[in-house]
Amino acid sequence: MDSPRTHDIGWELYRSCLAVLREGSLSAAARALGLTQPTIGRHIAALEEALGLVLFTRSQQGLLPTEAALALQSHAEAMGHAAAALVRAAHAQGGGVRGTVRVSASHVIGTEVLPPVLARLQAEHPELTVELALSDRMHDLLQREADIAIRMAEPRQEALVARRVGAVDLGLHAHPDYLRRQGTPQSLADLEGHRLIGFDAETPFIRSARQRFPAWQRERFSLRSDSDLAQLACIRAGLGLGICQTGLALRAPALVRVLPGDFAWGLETWVVMHEDLRHSPRCRATFDALVAGLQRYLADGAGVPA
Repeated sequence: MDSPRTHDIGWELYRSCLAVLREGSLSAAARALGLTQPTIGRHIAALEEALGLVLFTRSQQGLLPTEAALALQSHAEAMGHAAAALVRAAHAQGGGVRGTVRVSASHVIGTEVLPPVLARLQAEHPELTVELALSDRMHDLLQREADIAIRMAEPRQEALVARRVGAVDLGLHAHPDYLRRQGTPQSLADLEGHRLIGFDAETPFIRSARQRFPAWQRERFSLRSDSDLAQLACIRAGLGLGICQTGLALRAPALVRVLPGDFAWGLETWVVMHEDLRHSPRCRATFDALVAGLQRYLADGAGVPA
């Protein structure tokens, strides 16, 4: 049974523990948190005493987490997300659209699509601060990892408010210089003689693509990267044929779409937030701006043709 003392442990102790888990040493954790190394050490010692656990052992590589520390990590991270969400909500108090909103998106969407949308949003609401969390993994809105997320799959959790904005058109593209050197494929069979750009790790996306396009498999890729942004850069540099959004292919340097009748599909796009935030002015304004901005992007040539 838990000791009463374990219910009174301050968040700062867990925060220091989480920093050491992430950074690997007391000194690095201290720099990350803006504290001193002795303070971090005292926090770890106090947390170990309160929990009755050994959380770290010393080695030549630094502090190594024990199984107990690793078991606590996800819970400490959830506390951290909740604490950050609390601060965002506190800063937003008062009239109007103000404070901080955290938006989650993929690297490609966050880098290539959202900046002008966010520029318009902040021009309309100058007291609004945006935290843009870019990752190709799905942030957990229920755990408050973000306030709003742009997702390429329909959300299933009932506690989320979701708006479908449309389907992003994906196709096979190449730089004109590459096609001048290697020729333009006229059929899927012609891909055998071309350099393909694709993922390194096996993903649901690759498995889905391979079902429709058997040639699209890891062993065939002459350049592999798990970053959509890196793949796009390589296509633009003329390294080979790769999949990208048609809306991005229209931008400089303009890319050429190949085999449009054989190699195409739509990626459903949603804007999502926790239902508890639907009445937050900062989140409502951001949610609406993202929906409108993404709809403009799709209407300008990035959406699946009607």
